[in-house]
Amino acid sequence: MDGTPAPRQLHVALVTETYPPEVNGVALTLARLVGGLRERGHRVDLVRPRQSQDEQGGTDEFLIPGLPIPGYPGLRFGLPAHRKLRDRWSLERPDIVHVATEGPLGAAAVGAARALGLPVSSGFHTNFRAYSRHYRLGWLRSLVGGHLRRFHNRTDLTLAPTANLVQELRAEGYRRVDVLARGVDTRLFNPDRRSEALRQSWGAGPDDLVVAYVGRLAAEKNLSLATRAFAAISASRRDARMLFVGDGPSLPALRQRHPDYIYAGMRRGDDLATHYASADLFLFPSLTETFGNVVPEALASGLAVVAFDCAAAADLIVTGENGVTVAPGDDDAFVAEAQALASDRLALSCMRKLAATSVAGLEWQAIHERFAALLTSLLASRGQASVL
Repeated sequence: MDGTPAPRQLHVALVTETYPPEVNGVALTLARLVGGLRERGHRVDLVRPRQSQDEQGGTDEFLIPGLPIPGYPGLRFGLPAHRKLRDRWSLERPDIVHVATEGPLGAAAVGAARALGLPVSSGFHTNFRAYSRHYRLGWLRSLVGGHLRRFHNRTDLTLAPTANLVQELRAEGYRRVDVLARGVDTRLFNPDRRSEALRQSWGAGPDDLVVAYVGRLAAEKNLSLATRAFAAISASRRDARMLFVGDGPSLPALRQRHPDYIYAGMRRGDDLATHYASADLFLFPSLTETFGNVVPEALASGLAVVAFDCAAAADLIVTGENGVTVAPGDDDAFVAEAQALASDRLALSCMRKLAATSVAGLEWQAIHERFAALLTSLLASRGQASVL
């Protein structure tokens, strides 16, 4: 869709089943998008499940009962709330409904918006199709894929984070798909956050190698490949340390098998940025990402990145300049390239110097402007553009 100037103020109902203080890529991305719209004078009513620490929602929040997600401690999915949403939006009609997640609450929101004749857009944030094989649910892959396609095709517009993913979705029968990229906060994530004191606490001197992984510690992240790559690295770099930042169900097994690794747990804000910048090389072996926010965060922090040539890495990494990408699924190449880069101190140093500048233009401001423009364009195409 063409990016047309946003009206002075939109009324957007944004529906999501995850939101801060929950820590995951989708929650943090949505908080950025909500904040960006509000900074531009748009009204955003947030619809989300009630979290365990919630007593009541904020002024612009509508909390729905939820249940814990199995295998994801601290996260909840919203219960279907078609009638509640229909009643709420009948009394105070938003200009547009944006549904960010495909769970029961998201499906109810699409249904309520459709029943009221409201324009509705959706976000494709999580690759549940790929997740299924990591939880011995491969037989569900086609069912999940069909559900997601039907879900998004009931909306007027689906937003995906990369052009490659948009092409894949269109090839699978998704209609009305467009790109809404993701940004990175370069004021937060930058090489100046590097801390020699923190490195010393890890047992790493100024010239030693710290190899990092940041993210959820779970089966779908392909962590066994990260440990395999580090084993190859440590065979040629005796000074290497492996750092895991994050939490998840795979943590106990990792601790048992690799007690010599550094496990920093969940980190946020400045603390997270310091952990990134205090490492040297970033391994990202996941094949289940729709984007992978950690890739631009690592690059902005001055880390060279080794990843598969998909999602954010395909868009942001230029092999030999700021990192290395290999063909998706080629585990042997991933290990070989990680070992080769770790062993070549000069090449690693040069890539680290170029990493931050390679994502310097990936600011959230442009993403916010495009999000507002896409919503406005959708309203105009429906002939329902309005301002408060």
